[in-house]
Parts: sequence; C-alpha cells; structure tokens
Amino acid sequence: MSSESGLVSVDYEIFGDVQGVFFRKYTEEQGRKLKLVGWVKNTPRDTVVGQVQGPKEIVEIMKNWLRTVGSPMSSIDKAVFTNEKQITSLEFTNFTTKY
Repeated sequence: MSSESGLVSVDYEIFGDVQGVFFRKYTEEQGRKLKLVGWVKNTPRDTVVGQVQGPKEIVEIMKNWLRTVGSPMSSIDKAVFTNEKQITSLEFTNFTTKY
C-alpha cells in the first residue's frame, strides 16, 4: 500500500492524566526530534488532540510514543488514532502547540 517514502497523516486523541503534566511540551519535542510535522492541543474534556504527518515508519514510532510514553508525569489510559491517510505533501512546516 505505501512505499518507503510514503507520507501519512493521522489524527490522535489521548485519554488519561494528560493535562497539567507537560504532555503537549513533550509531544512537540518528540515530534520535532523525529522530524515530523503537526500540532497538539488540550481539549475541554481533559484529553489531548492533534495531528501528525511524515513518513509512515516514523509516524508509527510517534504513535507508539503517544500510546505508551507521553510526558514523565502523564498517565495514558487510551490513545485513539483516526483519519489515517496517505498524503502527497506535508501540510505543516513544523510541530507546534495550539492554544
């Protein structure tokens, strides 16, 4: 389905103790470290949502990080990934925190 250089985009929502524990800061740092692009933000329902884009293999690493690691003080109950699709070019220039 995807080639070695296939770019993908995926939306995510992280449930658990993920607000007030620097989850967004660490997510932005991890996204930049992996050279991915996208965004992260808090929601009124105490979850964190965002979108990540990049090469499929690297996005999979980020998904695993979001599912299992997060920030040192966070406690992740569940990570939901939706709208995963192949894209022809990146829609963002870097990884940012939205407010």
